[in-house]
Amino acid sequence: MSEALKQILENSNRVVFFGGAGVSTESGIPDFRSEQGLYSAMHNYGHPPETILSNSFFNRNPELFFTYRKENMMHPDAKPNAAHFALVRLEQAGKLTAVVTQNIDGLHQKAGSKTVFELHGSMNRNYCVACGKKYPMDYILSPTRAKGSVPLCEACDGIVRPDVVLFEEPLDQSVWSGALAAIAEADTLIVGGTSLAVYPAASLLHYFKGKNLVLINKGSTSFDSRANLVVNDSIGKVLAEAVPE
Repeated sequence: MSEALKQILENSNRVVFFGGAGVSTESGIPDFRSEQGLYSAMHNYGHPPETILSNSFFNRNPELFFTYRKENMMHPDAKPNAAHFALVRLEQAGKLTAVVTQNIDGLHQKAGSKTVFELHGSMNRNYCVACGKKYPMDYILSPTRAKGSVPLCEACDGIVRPDVVLFEEPLDQSVWSGALAAIAEADTLIVGGTSLAVYPAASLLHYFKGKNLVLINKGSTSFDSRANLVVNDSIGKVLAEAVPE
């Protein structure tokens, strides 16, 4: 299968990678939508992740929101894996034009990818909801001002929230437009580490009009029948073999 992907990449000029949680789990970042993630949230916090990570819950119960965030969503020591580095090599070779990711960990940039569309934002960026002052993740880990688990702005005491798209919030239009344009212009689209069950992100595949659709995921997806190549294996292993050092 890796040989088949290698052949596709050799004959491609505008490759886009669209990735989901499966890319990050290989760096030790758990998928909060998994059965274990759902059980943990219900058992420890009394709510499913989609509720805790919603805009209305953030406004209603910021204390629990930030407790859940710190204990489950922040992974400052996580490192890029083989998949991230393979994509960097593909970009450096002039083949990969963009990475479109549903992940919020910033590992693609940490690995060295230059063109990354973060559909759901990034935990590494934070801002005050009152005055807009920006803060890095380090401040959230050890804020100089806080009310319980809620980090507060040094300038105005407003709540400092992550620059991520919460449930009930719209995606950033400029990021969405950039991702859509990249996929629409691609001749090969590699989809990895996602079951394509999260919308509107998964709807981006409808804009792909290129030659090769490649799906790499440990489980099946609703788009398998449309793909030129389906690989049910580790995303890191497959990409590392297809784009060797």
